[in-house]
Amino acid sequence: MSIKITETRDLATCFALRHTVFVTEQGVPVEEEQDALDADATHLLAQDGNFPVGTARILFQGDVAKVGRVCVLQSARGTGLGADIIRATVAIARETPGIARVKLGAQTHALGFYEKLGFQAFGPVYDDAGIDHRDMVLELV
Repeated sequence: MSIKITETRDLATCFALRHTVFVTEQGVPVEEEQDALDADATHLLAQDGNFPVGTARILFQGDVAKVGRVCVLQSARGTGLGADIIRATVAIARETPGIARVKLGAQTHALGFYEKLGFQAFGPVYDDAGIDHRDMVLELV
Protein backbone atom coordinates (compact mmCIF):
# COMPACT_ATOMS: atom_id res chain seq x y z
CA MET A 1 0.00 0.00 0.00
CA SER A 2 1.17 3.48 -0.88
CA ILE A 3 -1.14 5.61 1.25
CA LYS A 4 -1.41 9.37 1.29
CA ILE A 5 -3.86 11.34 3.41
CA THR A 6 -4.62 14.89 2.31
CA GLU A 7 -7.17 17.62 2.78
CA THR A 8 -9.61 17.60 -0.11
CA ARG A 9 -12.50 19.47 -1.68
CA ASP A 10 -13.51 16.33 -3.58
CA LEU A 11 -16.70 15.84 -1.60
CA ALA A 12 -18.19 13.48 -4.18
CA THR A 13 -15.45 10.95 -3.50
CA CYS A 14 -15.75 11.38 0.27
CA PHE A 15 -19.53 10.95 0.05
CA ALA A 16 -19.14 7.82 -2.08
CA LEU A 17 -16.80 6.26 0.51
CA ARG A 18 -19.16 7.20 3.34
CA HIS A 19 -22.13 5.80 1.44
CA THR A 20 -20.36 2.46 0.97
CA VAL A 21 -19.41 2.14 4.64
CA PHE A 22 -22.27 3.81 6.49
CA VAL A 23 -25.31 3.31 4.25
CA THR A 24 -24.52 0.04 2.46
CA GLU A 25 -22.56 -1.80 5.17
CA GLN A 26 -23.98 -0.36 8.39
CA GLY A 27 -27.53 0.47 7.35
CA VAL A 28 -27.43 4.18 8.21
CA PRO A 29 -30.37 5.92 6.53
CA VAL A 30 -29.08 7.75 3.46
CA GLU A 31 -30.84 10.96 4.52
CA GLU A 32 -28.86 10.98 7.80
CA GLU A 33 -25.43 10.31 6.30
CA GLN A 34 -24.88 13.70 4.66
CA ASP A 35 -25.81 16.92 6.42
CA ALA A 36 -25.45 20.68 6.18
CA LEU A 37 -22.24 20.53 8.26
CA ASP A 38 -20.37 19.00 5.32
CA ALA A 39 -20.23 22.41 3.65
CA ASP A 40 -18.24 23.92 6.53
CA ALA A 41 -16.05 20.91 7.34
CA THR A 42 -12.45 20.19 6.50
CA HIS A 43 -12.45 16.86 4.68
CA LEU A 44 -9.60 14.35 4.53
CA LEU A 45 -9.19 11.74 1.84
CA ALA A 46 -6.95 8.68 2.12
CA GLN A 47 -5.79 7.19 -1.15
CA ASP A 48 -3.83 4.07 -2.02
CA GLY A 49 -2.15 5.31 -5.17
CA ASN A 50 -5.08 6.93 -6.97
CA PHE A 51 -7.70 4.70 -5.35
CA PRO A 52 -9.76 6.31 -2.52
CA VAL A 53 -9.87 4.08 0.58
CA GLY A 54 -10.90 6.28 3.53
CA THR A 55 -12.13 9.65 4.68
CA ALA A 56 -12.98 11.81 7.70
CA ARG A 57 -14.21 15.32 8.35
CA ILE A 58 -13.31 17.94 10.95
CA LEU A 59 -15.60 20.70 12.19
CA PHE A 60 -14.06 23.57 14.14
CA GLN A 61 -16.40 24.85 16.87
CA GLY A 62 -14.87 27.30 19.34
CA ASP A 63 -11.85 25.57 20.90
CA VAL A 64 -12.97 22.11 19.74
CA ALA A 65 -12.13 20.14 16.61
CA LYS A 66 -15.00 17.69 16.14
CA VAL A 67 -13.97 14.66 14.08
CA GLY A 68 -16.65 12.67 12.34
CA ARG A 69 -17.67 10.51 9.39
CA VAL A 70 -14.47 8.48 9.78
CA CYS A 71 -14.51 5.46 7.49
CA VAL A 72 -12.19 3.01 5.78
CA LEU A 73 -13.17 0.67 2.97
CA GLN A 74 -13.31 -2.98 3.97
CA SER A 75 -10.37 -3.81 1.68
CA ALA A 76 -8.11 -1.42 3.63
CA ARG A 77 -9.19 -2.33 7.17
CA GLY A 78 -6.65 -3.89 9.49
CA THR A 79 -3.78 -2.01 7.82
CA GLY A 80 -3.45 0.84 10.32
CA LEU A 81 -5.11 3.27 7.92
CA GLY A 82 -7.89 4.18 10.36
CA ALA A 83 -5.31 5.14 13.00
CA ASP A 84 -3.38 7.14 10.41
CA ILE A 85 -6.53 9.06 9.47
CA ILE A 86 -7.22 9.87 13.13
CA ARG A 87 -3.60 10.95 13.67
CA ALA A 88 -3.96 13.23 10.62
CA THR A 89 -7.11 14.85 12.06
CA VAL A 90 -5.34 15.40 15.40
CA ALA A 91 -2.32 16.92 13.63
CA ILE A 92 -4.59 19.39 11.82
CA ALA A 93 -6.31 20.24 15.11
CA ARG A 94 -2.92 20.85 16.78
CA GLU A 95 -1.91 23.18 13.93
CA THR A 96 -5.13 25.19 14.16
CA PRO A 97 -4.81 28.19 16.48
CA GLY A 98 -7.15 28.15 19.48
CA ILE A 99 -8.05 24.44 19.34
CA ALA A 100 -7.71 22.84 22.79
CA ARG A 101 -9.35 19.44 22.29
CA VAL A 102 -10.50 16.94 19.72
CA LYS A 103 -13.90 15.31 20.21
CA LEU A 104 -15.70 12.55 18.38
CA GLY A 105 -18.67 10.23 18.74
CA ALA A 106 -17.33 6.68 18.57
CA GLN A 107 -19.33 3.61 17.72
CA THR A 108 -19.11 1.57 20.91
CA HIS A 109 -17.31 -1.32 19.23
CA ALA A 110 -14.50 1.14 18.33
CA LEU A 111 -13.91 2.59 21.82
CA GLY A 112 -10.71 0.59 22.33
CA PHE A 113 -9.38 1.72 18.94
CA TYR A 114 -9.75 5.38 19.92
CA GLU A 115 -8.44 4.81 23.46
CA LYS A 116 -5.19 3.47 21.96
CA LEU A 117 -4.90 6.80 20.14
CA GLY A 118 -5.23 8.77 23.40
CA PHE A 119 -8.97 9.51 23.46
CA GLN A 120 -11.01 9.12 26.66
CA ALA A 121 -14.69 8.19 26.71
CA PHE A 122 -17.18 10.33 28.63
CA GLY A 123 -20.92 10.50 29.08
CA PRO A 124 -23.56 7.87 28.40
CA VAL A 125 -24.01 5.58 25.41
CA TYR A 126 -26.46 7.09 22.90
CA ASP A 127 -28.08 6.10 19.63
CA ASP A 128 -26.91 7.79 16.45
CA ALA A 129 -28.54 6.53 13.24
CA GLY A 130 -29.43 3.24 14.92
CA ILE A 131 -25.88 2.56 16.17
CA ASP A 132 -24.70 2.85 19.80
CA HIS A 133 -22.10 5.62 20.24
CA ARG A 134 -20.19 7.23 23.08
CA ASP A 135 -18.47 10.62 23.10
CA MET A 136 -14.70 10.73 23.37
CA VAL A 137 -12.17 13.53 23.84
CA LEU A 138 -8.44 14.10 23.41
CA GLU A 139 -7.08 17.13 25.26
CA LEU A 140 -4.40 18.98 23.28
CA VAL A 141 -3.25 21.38 26.00
